[in-house]
Amino acid sequence: MLTPQNPERILVLGIGNILWADEAFGVRVVEEFHRRYAVPDNVTVLDGGTQGLYLVNFLEEADYLIVFDAIDYGLAPGQLKLVRDDEVPRFTAAKKMSLHQTGFQEVLSAAELLGRCPRELALIGCQPMDLEDWGGPLTAPVRTQIAPAIELACELLMQWGAPARRRTAPLPSSERLLANDIDHANYEMRARPI
Repeated sequence: MLTPQNPERILVLGIGNILWADEAFGVRVVEEFHRRYAVPDNVTVLDGGTQGLYLVNFLEEADYLIVFDAIDYGLAPGQLKLVRDDEVPRFTAAKKMSLHQTGFQEVLSAAELLGRCPRELALIGCQPMDLEDWGGPLTAPVRTQIAPAIELACELLMQWGAPARRRTAPLPSSERLLANDIDHANYEMRARPI
């Protein structure tokens, strides 16, 4: 249990590529979480996108970690699955965009090699339906799992002594997590790339 005198550091991280349909799941969940919930000062909410090894520094600073991602579990499209701690390395991100992109497994391994990996880790993954639609939106089965994924994260934060508080109104666009009109609403409303 966390104490106010010594709060543990918690990272809530969304990873994925918004350009490839359901690959955007993790980013879209963390974006919506940020819009709708306020968190204690010891909790950091981060869009990790496709930053790969650049995320190691954030992991090194975290005692607890929640990750949202599109994961190929071999399940029905849109199905959520929560894996914890030692179970996490068995699963890999749904798709790598290039040989240069680092998977989250490699990020975890790097943090472990440096001797500073989060003490507790929870991966909230969603089975993707479509990873080939460049510039496309989340598919319906995956989009409907944003709210349930956020609920799972809120339960974990409560267990870890850092409850999220629902905002009375979602944050205005000026305070969004993703800027430059790549937030979920703006990105999916504009014309698709050719």
